[in-house]
Amino acid sequence: MKTGYSDRRLAWWDARHGKRNLSVEDTEIDWKAYMAEVEGVINGTYDYTQLQGDTGPLVYPAGFVYIFMGLYYATSRGTDIRMAQNIFAVLYLATLLLVFLIYHQTCKVPPFVFFFMCCASYRVHSIFVLRLFNDPVAMVLLFLSINLLLAQRWGWGCCFFSLAVSVKMNVLLFAPGLLFLLLTQFGFRGALPKLGICAGLQVVLGLPFLLENPSGYLSRSFDLGRQFLFHWTVNWRFLPEALFLHRAFHLALLTAHLTLLLLFALCRWHRTGESILSLLRDPSKRKVPPQPLTPNQIVSTLFTSNFIGICFSRSLHYQFYVWYFHTLPYLLWAMPARWLTHLLRLLVLGLIELSWNTYPSTSCSSAALHICHAVILLQLWLGPQPFPKSTQHSKKAH
Repeated sequence: MKTGYSDRRLAWWDARHGKRNLSVEDTEIDWKAYMAEVEGVINGTYDYTQLQGDTGPLVYPAGFVYIFMGLYYATSRGTDIRMAQNIFAVLYLATLLLVFLIYHQTCKVPPFVFFFMCCASYRVHSIFVLRLFNDPVAMVLLFLSINLLLAQRWGWGCCFFSLAVSVKMNVLLFAPGLLFLLLTQFGFRGALPKLGICAGLQVVLGLPFLLENPSGYLSRSFDLGRQFLFHWTVNWRFLPEALFLHRAFHLALLTAHLTLLLLFALCRWHRTGESILSLLRDPSKRKVPPQPLTPNQIVSTLFTSNFIGICFSRSLHYQFYVWYFHTLPYLLWAMPARWLTHLLRLLVLGLIELSWNTYPSTSCSSAALHICHAVILLQLWLGPQPFPKSTQHSKKAH
């Protein structure tokens, strides 16, 4: 989250607690900044270092610019906030539809859980319909991409995955899982065209800005080293601020993130009995020829990849909740360890929701969030295998 809007945050907090009535103007946080940023492009500025709003410089890739440019014109140059909220309400319904289609194909989550997904999260409703952040836009494109992958439309799935990345970089947390699936299905050579789609779309979308100032565009829109403010963190409130800001802490989180991804790839996702390097071979030349990926293998790999990234994020801010909110029911119910009862899973969901609705965050809310994340990670590790080893060996024997 960018800096510079504490006054509006306090206004919202006062309104939430009854100090005055909540108006349409109070509900937007970054919207005016978004509109100022895209207005700069409309006025002919293609140098990313010169594009900024009242909360700071433009730090999102080119896809964000084009989509919010459309919203700029659809909302009378960004002034009709009520219209923007109506558009985001439709976006919210589209997200639910795409998520339900994913869950319908996996057949793993009991129907009563969908009530909580639709009705039990004030924070998610606020992020979508009131706050007008770009995170929901990125996530609806991501869920569309997953639906295309489930339909075996790998090229189109990669195209919309890249489009989601071009709106906000958090979608890259799904990238390790997508890479694993592409290598599993196609091998290294077969995966290259799909990876080329992802990279090529980024170049095409960013071309006007790359031609103007390539280093400025890349450094601003794909800045992986951006510093976050301790004031807004949801997940690390119990740490001293000096440790939160320390580079060694960031490197430790990155190391833990990559290590856990590798462990899941080796021990949970890759279950053929061959070396993981076999994924680089042409599928027809492997000792155990790959079978078509099932919906649960695709979804579990992508959702787990993203969740691991969430667990080791340098900071989570309130709008980041939508990065994984709709995946939580699958992570809790699709591959549950036997000790994780329905009641305990609902308790985990409730504590996560409570942590995200505690404003400002506290040491207790941050600690509770990490405990819930640890429970989910543990049951993902101990639960049934998404890529069952025995099934693949039996097929090899035949």
